[in-house]
Amino acid sequence: MSGNEMKYIQEAFDTNWVVPLGPNVNGFEEDLKRFVTGSSGSTSSPTSKEVVALSSGTAAVHLALIACGVGPGDEVMVQSFTFCASSHPVTYLGATPVFVDSEEDSWNMDPDLLDKAIADRIAKTGRKPKAIVPVALYGMPYRIDRYMEISRKYGIPVIEDAAEGFGSRFDGRVLGTFGDYGVLSFNGNKMITTSGGGALICPDMEAKNKIMWYATQAREAYPYYQHESIGYNYRLSNICAGIGRGQMTVINDHLAHHRHVQKMYEALLADVKGIHVHGQTDPRFDSNFWLCTLTLDEDLKIKGQERAYAEAITKAIGGAAGVIHAGGGVHTDCEPNTNVEAIRMFLDEAGIEARPLWKPMHRQPVYRNAPAYVNGVSEAIFKKGLCLPAGPCVTDEDVKYIVSKIKEAIEV
Repeated sequence: MSGNEMKYIQEAFDTNWVVPLGPNVNGFEEDLKRFVTGSSGSTSSPTSKEVVALSSGTAAVHLALIACGVGPGDEVMVQSFTFCASSHPVTYLGATPVFVDSEEDSWNMDPDLLDKAIADRIAKTGRKPKAIVPVALYGMPYRIDRYMEISRKYGIPVIEDAAEGFGSRFDGRVLGTFGDYGVLSFNGNKMITTSGGGALICPDMEAKNKIMWYATQAREAYPYYQHESIGYNYRLSNICAGIGRGQMTVINDHLAHHRHVQKMYEALLADVKGIHVHGQTDPRFDSNFWLCTLTLDEDLKIKGQERAYAEAITKAIGGAAGVIHAGGGVHTDCEPNTNVEAIRMFLDEAGIEARPLWKPMHRQPVYRNAPAYVNGVSEAIFKKGLCLPAGPCVTDEDVKYIVSKIKEAIEV
């Protein structure tokens, strides 16, 4: 942590603001508002947005769904290729996620399939879904222009899950500012961190005040605690917000570093047969490259491939908390190819943490009964994909070492 973070944290202790409100929370929200409403050559920069600092990105998804009127028996269109935090809050509210598969180039929600899926849900249920939740997977921008066209066509609000896409832009405009609401995350592994935390980008001050009311237990205006609606304890602490304020002073450095690391991977792996670094294909995209990802051809042979899935995993892979539930065995019915698991194991033995991609939600046992509109894209990418280190502490020498080990892992 730098002196910038410590300055704000010390100030919180000195002024006794060690609570989930205070000057750092207000200041962090203003810093975020300035950042997300800033333009970079866009002709469609948002004129008015407000930001609420919250305890997590998951909390932001939850409150955005409430703001969109989602309740028991409703349906919400959710990108399948994502982390579970995009869909679990739908179930918190007694609603049903309807999963939509991805397009091949961006790996994000396929807009054509989304359009067809909404029409089919209306035909089947007689009701419109209550929201659309696209995800900026690994920071890659989505085709938000198409999602907004579909939103207007059916009159369905859009909740942008930009938790992995903080600082990513579409056509010069920051993700999270196009839809009705935008979700940000500041978990320990994100572009900036507050140790744990998130934020919700809101359309106006009225919406912000409503979200803050829900986030502070929905207390009514009486001299005692009067509650007429269910609220939540979701506000960010003044201490964590102080970390965030310090982090905002280096966000542009972090963005530049992640993009630099991506370019290094692309250059150093360009001539390696059977390995493909996932990059941008649309000139309107400006990804933060939160994580750098690659795919392996299925016929690429990796040293130790015969040992892949030979033993059950007993520790968390890429999990910050390290708390996992004992699995049911070595295999599931949808898992990465053996060469992907083999190279992950090879890198792990070399002290390099690589991770499988997100397993699509429509293939998760907990969502086995949820409606899904699939085209095979996300499953195919999951089976052949891998995430590589890309954070602010990853040096040029680290990238060269990682690439050297990837090359060493290949059977020749």
